[in-house]
Amino acid sequence: MARRREQVLDAAVEVLGTEGARRLTHTAVDRAARVPAGTTSNYFRTRTALVEGIAEHLLTLERQHWATLAGEPAPTGPGEVAAALAAFARHAAGPGRSRTAARLALALESAARPGLRTRLGRGRQALLERSTEWVRRLGSATPERHGRILVDHLDGVVLRQLALPEGPFDPLEEMCALVGGLLGAPTGHPAR
Repeated sequence: MARRREQVLDAAVEVLGTEGARRLTHTAVDRAARVPAGTTSNYFRTRTALVEGIAEHLLTLERQHWATLAGEPAPTGPGEVAAALAAFARHAAGPGRSRTAARLALALESAARPGLRTRLGRGRQALLERSTEWVRRLGSATPERHGRILVDHLDGVVLRQLALPEGPFDPLEEMCALVGGLLGAPTGHPAR
C-alpha cells in the first residue's frame, strides 16, 4: 500500500512538473501512474490534499537527494562546497527537471496557500541550515548571510536554466567564483 501511494505521488510530481498546475487532476495522475481510475482520489480526496501530499513527497525526495549528493562528511573546502552546489544545480535542471518544475509550481501556488508555504519553507530551511553549516566550517564571518546567498543563487541559476536554457549547463565556474568571493578564498576547480 505504501508503494502504491509513492507511485501515485511520483506520477503527480511528473504531471505537475511537465504539464503544469492546471493539468494536475486525479484522473491525470491515475493515468500517469498507470493505476486504476480512482486510485489517486483514494489516497488524496481533494486537490488540496493531493497538492499537500506532493509537497511532502518533494521534501522527502530532496532531502534524500541532498544526502546522496553532499554525502558525509560534509564538504571540507570552498571548492567542494562549490562542486556540491553545482552538482545539485545540474541535477535540478537536468534529470530532476520535472521535480524542480513541480516545486516551482507549488511555490507559485503557495502565495495563496499559507499551509503550503509553510511546508515548502521547511525544505528551504533545511537547505539553508546545510549551506550555513558548510560556510561556517569554512570560516565565514557571517554564515547565515553567506548560506542564504548561496541558496538564493542556486535557486536563481536553476530557474534561469529551466526558463531560458542556454545550451550545455554547468554552473561550477560561477559557483567557485561565488563561494570564493564570499569566503575570500580561491576555490579552484575540484574534481567532479
